[in-house]
Amino acid sequence: MTTVNRAQVEQAIDQYQDPYYQKPLSQVNAIKAIQISSEGDVSVELEFAYPNSKLAGGIKTLLAEAISQLPGVKTASIEIVTMIPVSKGQNNLPAMEGVKNIIAVASGKGGVGKSTTAVNLALALAANGAKVGILDADIYGPSQGLMLGVEPGGRPEVQQLDGQALMKPIIARGIQVMSMAFLVDENTPMVWRGPMVSGALQQLLNQTLWQDLDYLFVDMPPGTGDIQLTLAQRVPVAGAIIVTTPQDLALLDAKKGIEMFRKVNVPVIGVVENMSTHICSQCGHTEHLFGEGGGQRIADQYHTDLLGFLPLSMAIREQVDGGMPTVVAEPDGQLSYVYQEIARRAAALLSQQTLQAAVVPNITIVDD
Repeated sequence: MTTVNRAQVEQAIDQYQDPYYQKPLSQVNAIKAIQISSEGDVSVELEFAYPNSKLAGGIKTLLAEAISQLPGVKTASIEIVTMIPVSKGQNNLPAMEGVKNIIAVASGKGGVGKSTTAVNLALALAANGAKVGILDADIYGPSQGLMLGVEPGGRPEVQQLDGQALMKPIIARGIQVMSMAFLVDENTPMVWRGPMVSGALQQLLNQTLWQDLDYLFVDMPPGTGDIQLTLAQRVPVAGAIIVTTPQDLALLDAKKGIEMFRKVNVPVIGVVENMSTHICSQCGHTEHLFGEGGGQRIADQYHTDLLGFLPLSMAIREQVDGGMPTVVAEPDGQLSYVYQEIARRAAALLSQQTLQAAVVPNITIVDD
């Protein structure tokens, strides 16, 4: 009887290339164990550093079939586990309790769909098996409560821990949420100067009992002001996602956002081009209302990744206005698929960045 060996199994596995790392699984250390019985039963354990439960079934089927074709293989089984690495924050800032990775979602200007993109990306990673939270850092105009269907007047529970009063995040659509909207009346304007806003952000972050989050998305206000500076100086941010439209004016402001994060040593994971195209609901004609190729140009200019394109869609707007974002409203729809592709790509790039940083030694130079 022909006996299969480990090298043959690895070669069969490497027929599948990770779509986000763009490398075979053996080259990204995803193959954790291979067991081969004398009867020809092969079992493989794979470990991914980003959430991909929506893809896991297809990966298992594909690889099991590839291994089964090898001479001497009787059965093939694939187990997939996920281990999200803990990122190191910028400038050696200490990690935040209960949170592995903080991702800032930002834009240079308002009106580009940043908050809608942030909430759908957060829900997309949750749908792929991650534990996710979202912090609404737009103190003046919080919107995540409305987008996630939190009832007006909803308030977080307060829990005493080591003599300190901490807030438990509200659970909405399966993710942990905190927003200034939960602490004030929805009709009360925040007529605050910069230092008060910065203090409020720090309290929302540090006085919330985040529970074992793989990812905390921070929905940033537009611009490069007090909130952005406070986040960069006080919070260990793993990376930033920049949301823009193809319009030249939006790109100009998006560049400022990228430059700001680079100046404070926060890596830019990539760019999302929102409102990329409009598809006519009557005839199906596609138009580039705000220009074409802007997201790719800015990604190329700053040597970062274009994470994906999102269309100008009435359905996306109606769904978040109704408190049921697209990824929840139509989990198997085409738009949800696009959000999940962008979210998985961002998480994979972040994990790659984190794991590469972990293997690079710190070199200290001492003068003789």
